[in-house]
Amino acid sequence: YNSRRAKGPFIKVNCAALPESLLESELFGHEQGAFTGAQTLRQGLFERANEGTLLLDEIGEMPVILQAKLLRVLQEQEIRKLGSSTTIPINVRIITATNRNLPDMIEQGLFRLDLYYRISMFTLVIPPLRERIDDILPLSEHFLKSFKIHHSITPALQELLLSYSWKGNIRELQNCIEYMAYMGSRALTPDDLPPGYNKKIITTSQTDLIHSQKDSPISNSSVEFSDLFSRE
Repeated sequence: YNSRRAKGPFIKVNCAALPESLLESELFGHEQGAFTGAQTLRQGLFERANEGTLLLDEIGEMPVILQAKLLRVLQEQEIRKLGSSTTIPINVRIITATNRNLPDMIEQGLFRLDLYYRISMFTLVIPPLRERIDDILPLSEHFLKSFKIHHSITPALQELLLSYSWKGNIRELQNCIEYMAYMGSRALTPDDLPPGYNKKIITTSQTDLIHSQKDSPISNSSVEFSDLFSRE
């Protein structure tokens, strides 16, 4: 919003959502008759994003063959459509995003080292939600307000939300809150959590009785979730 490209186009593509053949055509475009089904000339995303920004989301899912072609585009600042013998100059800022460990993928031969250095000249690392616990409750309140349903989060539920690891990060939290917004009571309690969020109260002594959330103050217990994806 504050760059010199703010008024230019902002184009985004999820590299994991398209197969290799379609992804190449989507990025670089194709000439008419370049392959079966290419009945018309197609402008690629690089061309559409000229003088603007192109976001390549989930770049860790991009096939190695395409990584080589992407590296050439970044270095030469020109593209070639599928089925074409001519190049088109482009001026595009590239933003990439991934939740994969790219250095590990490089060791496994799944990601090109030269492309990694090319795209990581300026890197922003967004910590997982479990490492910024202070964000969990404000985000939960924000999601509740966005659904325009008036609920409150009880202290017992707050304790559980703060203790869970949120492996799915903000998307998982949002889905959890959305379920409770539509299916829960006015004052949301641990009983309003989606199915599969098994909650377990562990007392200081193994011989102590396990009380329900309604019978035992949450502040007197340590709370932990079992694996969200476990099944009975």
